[in-house]
Amino acid sequence: MDTININTLTPEQRKELLQSVSPEELKAAAKVAEASKSEARAAYKETVKDSVPEFIQTLLSISNTLSKAKFDLFQGLNILLEMKSEVYDIKQGQQGHSFSDDQGNGITYGFRVVDGWDDTVNAGIDKIKEVIDSMAKDDNSAKLVTTINKLLKKDAKGNLKSSRVLELRQLAEEFNDDKFKDAVEIIQDAYKPVRSAFFIEAYTTNAMGKKVFIPLSITAVDFPEGTNIEEIFPIENA
Repeated sequence: MDTININTLTPEQRKELLQSVSPEELKAAAKVAEASKSEARAAYKETVKDSVPEFIQTLLSISNTLSKAKFDLFQGLNILLEMKSEVYDIKQGQQGHSFSDDQGNGITYGFRVVDGWDDTVNAGIDKIKEVIDSMAKDDNSAKLVTTINKLLKKDAKGNLKSSRVLELRQLAEEFNDDKFKDAVEIIQDAYKPVRSAFFIEAYTTNAMGKKVFIPLSITAVDFPEGTNIEEIFPIENA
């Protein structure tokens, strides 16, 4: 007896089929369908289990290649940096350095820094709040309090922005309050910048004279030209 795929039947055909078979036959068919579904799901899980390690190995290989390339580039660029320092008799202590040629190619490399603070920063903030609590007596002082509170606002990671502390220092000088100045100094002394990552950025220049930055991460790099993304990733229209 041929197997009937109920999903391909029309509503009328399904009704006719149900009327033509006994309850026992329906139960047997349901068991077969359930067994088939279980086998398909088990096969899917096995396929995933076999495929994921292969994908991971591909990504590990890419990561290792990038790591070695990063090391080689930093090593080579450091030779240029040492030559530059010697030829121009200058010290090279910046966070980043750039090199370019006469063909419109350029490389910038170095490290990034994110704001960091030790625990004493909160003492400075609390001290400033003590000062401004007594300041909101008229419209002008109320505006100043609002400005100070904006400068003390922390980011999503709970840190102050170092650029705002410089503005606080300027306000403290203008306000000429010893307690205010001391509070800002506490905050400045609590500043402990953290080196976050070493980076390399590079670009070429196209025929229109526009810089075209080279994507150097798997997220930034584009698919090969002509790729139909919908063939390899399902995208539903919004």
